[in-house]
Order: sequence, then structure tokens, then C-alpha cells
Amino acid sequence: MSDNTKLVKDFCDAWSRIDVEEIVSYFTEDAIYHNMPGPPIEGKAAIETILKGILTPTTWAEWEMLNIAETGDKVLTERVDRFDIAGKRVELPVAGVFEIEGGKIKAWRDYFDMPTWTRQTSPG
Repeated sequence: MSDNTKLVKDFCDAWSRIDVEEIVSYFTEDAIYHNMPGPPIEGKAAIETILKGILTPTTWAEWEMLNIAETGDKVLTERVDRFDIAGKRVELPVAGVFEIEGGKIKAWRDYFDMPTWTRQTSPG
């Protein structure tokens, strides 16, 4: 397994510990995080803010890696991300692209169906 693939696998595994500081440590200072249904988040500090919003109400997380591939400085993932958020179980199929620079994540793009997310997380 290459260093880049190991980095991404370790990053995905870190979500199960629900530790924002640990998760943010995987990013470069000028990283970009883009959930494709929304606008990109630029910079490590801004990424930390958005991840706190996701993880503060989260009591459990598990990312199941279905497939992972690497080409150059990019690692591609097919995952099922699962969370318990504010008492609701969320299960989200995701395709992710990670660009690695200097042993850190420089860019992270996740592609998923927003209605699948909102249907499971909306009050109701």
C-alpha cells in the first residue's frame, strides 16, 4: 500500500474517533474541502469550523471503505459513511477524491446525493 493510500485510509478511520483536532491534522494549511452539492471550504481553519458543525452532534461514526484506488497524487474512494447524528442514524453512499501534497490532504472532494443526506438528518 502506498503512503498516499495509507494516509487516506487512516483519515477515513479517524472519523470513528469523532476527534475534530485529529481529523483536521490531516490537512495542509491551504486545503480545500468540497462537498460537491455545496460550495468549497477553503483553508484548514474553515474546514475545522465546518467539521465541528458535523461532529458536535455526532455520537458515533463509521466509514466503510468499499473501494480505493490511486493515481499519481490522487486517491479515489467509494465509501458508505455512517453516523449517529442528534439521535438519527445516517447512512450515506459517497465517492471521494483526495489530492495529497507533502503527506497531507491538499484537496478533498466528496460526491453524494444531497436529498439522501437531508432526508436522514432533517427534523421530522
